[in-house]
Amino acid sequence: MTLDTSVPPSIVQAAALAAGQQQHPVASLYVVATPIGNIADLSLRAVHVLALVDAVACEDTRVSAGLLQRLGLGKPLIALHEHNEEAAAPRVIERLARGERVAYVSDAGTPAISDPGARLVAAVREAGFRVIPLPGPSSVVTALSAAGDIAGQGFRFAGFVSPKASARERDLRRLAEDAGTCVIFEAPHRIEALAAALAEVMPERRLTVCRELTKQFESIHTLAAQAFPAWLAASDDHRRGEFVLVLHARPAPEAEEAGGAAAASADQLLKVLLEELPLKQAVALAVRATGAPKGELYARALALKAGGEADADAVPPAPADWPERRAPVRRERGRR
Repeated sequence: MTLDTSVPPSIVQAAALAAGQQQHPVASLYVVATPIGNIADLSLRAVHVLALVDAVACEDTRVSAGLLQRLGLGKPLIALHEHNEEAAAPRVIERLARGERVAYVSDAGTPAISDPGARLVAAVREAGFRVIPLPGPSSVVTALSAAGDIAGQGFRFAGFVSPKASARERDLRRLAEDAGTCVIFEAPHRIEALAAALAEVMPERRLTVCRELTKQFESIHTLAAQAFPAWLAASDDHRRGEFVLVLHARPAPEAEEAGGAAAASADQLLKVLLEELPLKQAVALAVRATGAPKGELYARALALKAGGEADADAVPPAPADWPERRAPVRRERGRR
């Protein structure tokens, strides 16, 4: 047997091997999803199309030039962002009319999902040219997949709520009326204001907080909305990075009632056990007796032991490997 000692193919060559036999029509706009933080999430099909197209329309030419450079590609770039999308669309259509392939990419994720792209797609279709979407990274779907929203049946995407206090509260009250799952985006400089508003408008709503998805310092936490401000205040790192929030669907009324009764029963059991046993043993026995998640019982036990019923939801959950000692928090450094 002869071993192949040739140089491994580049990522572009590998992409061509994987996708090169597929059809890639000319005079078409390719809407390409790009990584939301981890370059390795770029699909082989996306790499192949970026190598194949005649030009790339993009939200920010600096960001897209960096991506193409990492792939060893050089393409003409067309700036097409929220401030010039309607005016720049004819430049893309002119290229399509010449039989060229053009890709459109936003800075991160899937275009037209709280990003530019929708007006371009509509204009291209109206001009009679084909639009071909390439599925890929999306912070919306990524967050939903890690939320564990058991009651969820479908979801609503709200994007960014208003940055103004009165309008933000109005937006959130409308969202609170919807019993279904909802996904919200927020920037780091506004996250504390949003957390305070969520805690006031829907304090009992379950919330999964996704921060820096797919990046080195990614964190995902689920808690009651009323505990969100305290969680943010617990560490400077908690307030850094881009946020995707998943508002969990409200359980059916009978499930909410059952959950409230179970919580009250667990609290009563914990109170009795804590009078006689150390916290660790009390929680361990309560877990065995109730079958409730140890993280929730740990938080309740700490609050009850401190005599702070109102603080129970503000206590961070027990680590996954509890009752072992919690590992020290790693500080984030540099640009986020």
